[in-house]
Amino acid sequence: MQKHLVRVYPSKEKIDRKDQLAWKIAEMVMDPTPIKADVTDMVINRIIDNASVAIASANRRPVASARAMALAHPRAGGATVFGMPNDQKFSAEWAAWANGTAVRELDYHDTFLAADYSHPGDNIPPILAVAQQLGKNGKDLLRGIVAGYEVHVNLVKAICLHEFKKDHIAHLCPGSAAGIGAMLNLPTETVYQAIQQAVHVSFSTRQSRKGEISSWKAYAPAHSSKLAIEAVDRCMRGEGAPSPIYEGEDSVIAYMLAGKNGKYEVPLPEKGEEKRAILETYTKEHSAEYQSQALIDLAARMKDKISNFEDVKEIVIHTSHHTHYVIGTGAGDPQKMDPKASRETLDHSIMYIFAVALQDGTWHHVKSYAPERAQRADTVRLWHKIRTVEDPKWTEAYHAQDPDKKRFGGRVEITMNNGTQIVDELGVANAHPAGAKPFKRADYIRKFDILTESIITKDERNRFISLCENLLDLTPAQVQELNVQIPIAQLINNKRDTQGIF
Repeated sequence: MQKHLVRVYPSKEKIDRKDQLAWKIAEMVMDPTPIKADVTDMVINRIIDNASVAIASANRRPVASARAMALAHPRAGGATVFGMPNDQKFSAEWAAWANGTAVRELDYHDTFLAADYSHPGDNIPPILAVAQQLGKNGKDLLRGIVAGYEVHVNLVKAICLHEFKKDHIAHLCPGSAAGIGAMLNLPTETVYQAIQQAVHVSFSTRQSRKGEISSWKAYAPAHSSKLAIEAVDRCMRGEGAPSPIYEGEDSVIAYMLAGKNGKYEVPLPEKGEEKRAILETYTKEHSAEYQSQALIDLAARMKDKISNFEDVKEIVIHTSHHTHYVIGTGAGDPQKMDPKASRETLDHSIMYIFAVALQDGTWHHVKSYAPERAQRADTVRLWHKIRTVEDPKWTEAYHAQDPDKKRFGGRVEITMNNGTQIVDELGVANAHPAGAKPFKRADYIRKFDILTESIITKDERNRFISLCENLLDLTPAQVQELNVQIPIAQLINNKRDTQGIF
């Protein structure tokens, strides 16, 4: 792994193309280094994981709306849309829009946290949609997904977006564009231009994850999917992009990130080095913001030490800077303490999440967010006794370079009315690769079965899982069937409508 210095160059100081980050990324993804079995296995796990959360959210309003928009763009030989029959195909960018929204809606798929936040599984919908539309086989699809993860994860390691209030799809979009380019085996020049276009069009503010969080949180990665596909399409037609997009005098670094004196070191695999970034990512056992995963497990562990929650005087969660300021009281969002807040907001309130997990000893992707659960009087009382504080120890662990030393949890101090304290801590979630019960293939399939129960048939379940587990040998026709079908009568917005513009 080589670290590349990235800085702003004034127009009078020329930077050669070979020294630009976008070019280095393009060269890296086009390097045909063999993919090992453990990486292939994890790609299969994540395809299964994405599908499970997508099907569980199929009839939620944002997903149904996104599907309705996709259905207005049918295309023979196009891509499939989650839930719809495999013999119905749609334009790749719109299929990616619908599927990306479905994958993201429950905030329940994979994650990678470093200098910034990310959900690298968001790369799969656009890469898969293009694979289906252009007749790629399983090996092609594998190469694209591995490349998308590699770019996305390494950008997240090096360049902090949230520090400058930019949303994290600015790293997702170039990852998806690079992954599509690798899958299609495009010229390095084309991939380079597509990456730059993807970066240029994908910067937006973090207001989508602040205050009254709306359905745009689910739509944002899907929007990135469309942008990435369209960027690659334009560049395949010979169009260029703003350049150099990272290092230019008026570039994203100069005016959207660290400024004209800003410097970053971006790690990328060297020529001939394996692309293994996907193995550094981790999925969620619980449907909540990743930084709450370990704290949910910790709450379940601490539950039995409290006989009466009314006796709790105060709960203080000592945690990292990110957790405190994004989902904790450090965010300064009154909505995070509001019993009538949206699901999206409650998902970003560790105070709410810890209160419910402490009372219930478990977490459910629907029941734990239900309005009647959020508004339960005893829960509200407990919830409002919880606050977070930043602890330098946990911030340092959050940013540890060694993935085995990274920690995303915290230490919880529960003070009772009689003055006694209950104290415990947990660094990583049980399902994390370094956790008590790391997720394996059987766990991904179990999660799939839980989330799709009573939604799909047993035959459809078996068909899809079998295709996934044979990824390396899939023909183009089989890749086109890499979709989970729901009995059409159970699926709302299952045909084209006239409610919108399309």
